[in-house]
Amino acid sequence: MYVDRNAPRPPAQPATDGLPWERRRWAIAAIFTALAMASLDTAIANIALPAISIDLRVTPAEAVWVVNVYQIALVATLLPLGALGEIVGHERIYLGGLLLFTLASLGCALAWSLPSLLVARTLQGLGASGIMSVNTALVRFVYPSHMHGRGFGHNALVVAAAFTLGPSIASGILALGPWPWLFAVNLPFGVIAMLIGLKTLPILPQAKHAFDFPGALLAAAALGLFIIAIGGAAHQMQPMLVWTYLIAAIVLGWILTRRHAEHPAPMLPIDLFRRALFALSAATAVCSFAVQGLGFVALPFYFEDILQRSQVETGFLMTPWPLVVAIMAPIGGRLSDRFPAGLLGGLGLGMLGIGMALLATLPAGPSVANIVWRMVICGIGFGFFQTPNMKALMLSAPPHRSGSASGIVATARLIGQTTGAALAALCFSLAGRDGATLALALGAGFAALGAIMSLLRLTAPLQRNR
Repeated sequence: MYVDRNAPRPPAQPATDGLPWERRRWAIAAIFTALAMASLDTAIANIALPAISIDLRVTPAEAVWVVNVYQIALVATLLPLGALGEIVGHERIYLGGLLLFTLASLGCALAWSLPSLLVARTLQGLGASGIMSVNTALVRFVYPSHMHGRGFGHNALVVAAAFTLGPSIASGILALGPWPWLFAVNLPFGVIAMLIGLKTLPILPQAKHAFDFPGALLAAAALGLFIIAIGGAAHQMQPMLVWTYLIAAIVLGWILTRRHAEHPAPMLPIDLFRRALFALSAATAVCSFAVQGLGFVALPFYFEDILQRSQVETGFLMTPWPLVVAIMAPIGGRLSDRFPAGLLGGLGLGMLGIGMALLATLPAGPSVANIVWRMVICGIGFGFFQTPNMKALMLSAPPHRSGSASGIVATARLIGQTTGAALAALCFSLAGRDGATLALALGAGFAALGAIMSLLRLTAPLQRNR
């Protein structure tokens, strides 16, 4: 349907609802450029690990920390930075995160040793956290309310496209130059996005309460230890050490909850989790991304070890899932403007569960087409779910709590993916060669659980956002 962007807004639409079209398109260009950079960076670093290991003369196990420190810094600071954005302005956190990410990318490109690279990567993860912690909050304010589904769909499209194209982009850059260029390529895009963002991002309302620095340290320590514990389990860390980290994370989280019991805007947003729609949407997100984590760890082993496919063939076979997610994300966004997220998410996760079950029961010696259509079903189901769920999470929180809701969007995604990867590693430990099949079956179970929780949202009471 054609829409005249120059036509006046309907009378019921407040003048402050979103940005004017001309300014909005430049603002979203800045927002999505930075989001793409932060999303691409993990995939790019993964591809570069062998080259980094050789060039810096470190073992592969030591080189893996280039990925680990980025992820830990990112996840640990999402909630504190989301809460800080509510106080100082989401646009300031976003621009500050983008500036730090760009400067840290220069530091990564100039790194001369593993310690110097790890420092730069930690700062880069902190910058990425500044971008991701308030990303969806900015989308909420940049787009008018009648286009929220479309805006969140575009947001999901950028993440999925970055996930899909990351390995190919990294391989192309490495074919032309050494690994530092993987980080140096961020510099021009970061500077351009920064200049556009300074001119076009909206100045948003700020909360009156002070920022709780001890609470931020507690939140960062709790989330960081949780990710270390889950990631350590996936990499066969000693069980006693895993449980120590996990218990410490739970204790610190409990202390933080008690500290913020009467806080007007708690950093661990217990006030938002009291809203049934928000809590169910967050839990559904964790389940769905756990399915993704299980699938994307188990499937390469399944294709290469069980089906005897080459690495090139495996890369091709893995592509349909994220590619279809990228296609479906905007479609799911438009549908979310017309149908409830509980219904769309339930249908999407039900389809994802069917796709995982079909992959787990592949016949011996399947053809490429036999694999690809199953991957397409998974991609359709995940893409159908993702945008409506993101919209439900954001809009079930009041506008002044958008920073914390945005932090939960990113935290749920990363915790789900990390948990899924750890469970996949456990499946291989328990079942050996059949671990991939067990992981896919477990993913189907998580998808079914997520579908049930999503459908429960249809009965959740609506609460006024104030």
